[in-house]
Amino acid sequence: MSQLLKIDFVSDISCPWCAIGLAALNQALDRLPPDVGVGLSLQPFELAPELPEGGEDLSAMLTRRYGSTPEQQAQLYATLRQRGAEVGFEFAPKSRQRIYKTLNAHRLLHWAGLEHPERQLALKQALLLACHRDGLPMDADDVLLDAAESAGLDRERAMEILAGDQFAAEVREREAFYQQAGVNSVPTMIIDDRYVIAGSRPVEVIEQALLQIIAAAKQEG
Repeated sequence: MSQLLKIDFVSDISCPWCAIGLAALNQALDRLPPDVGVGLSLQPFELAPELPEGGEDLSAMLTRRYGSTPEQQAQLYATLRQRGAEVGFEFAPKSRQRIYKTLNAHRLLHWAGLEHPERQLALKQALLLACHRDGLPMDADDVLLDAAESAGLDRERAMEILAGDQFAAEVREREAFYQQAGVNSVPTMIIDDRYVIAGSRPVEVIEQALLQIIAAAKQEG
């Protein structure tokens, strides 16, 4: 008898640890027994919703928010590149220069999840690469439209969404739901609405956690 795991992956496009965490999760899912199905939904979380149009200098934002020095940031980026390489996610040789508001990216992800759920993951991966590998401005319509098209989504429909405020309220509602549920950092994985894996964990850690959840579900069932 097959099992279905419901996984909500709460994350932001601008978060490099989310890119690593999603790649690790996908590798862990590939290792699960073949009779285990997965329903993966990508949920929104904006790390910096206050950013202006055109974004902010990333180093300045990290210093303002966390008090980190340029030297500390360089060391962190080297760690990110190493962790990314371990799970097959490619970061740019140098850290990107700016960080951008991601509401519009989340609006497109919400649309994909509603109308084309089989393409939502591809869109998320395209957006993460555009941000962290290519260093593109993630509040620019053409960047978002290119990502949508590369994921097999209709460019004209995506353009209509970006031209208005469709799905903005729904994104805010989902963000508020997870914040009220106690999610205050990303990535956060919520499995079967009961279990939480917080942070960017190694593939083996995620795999073992999922296997334990599967075993517990079998005992309960």
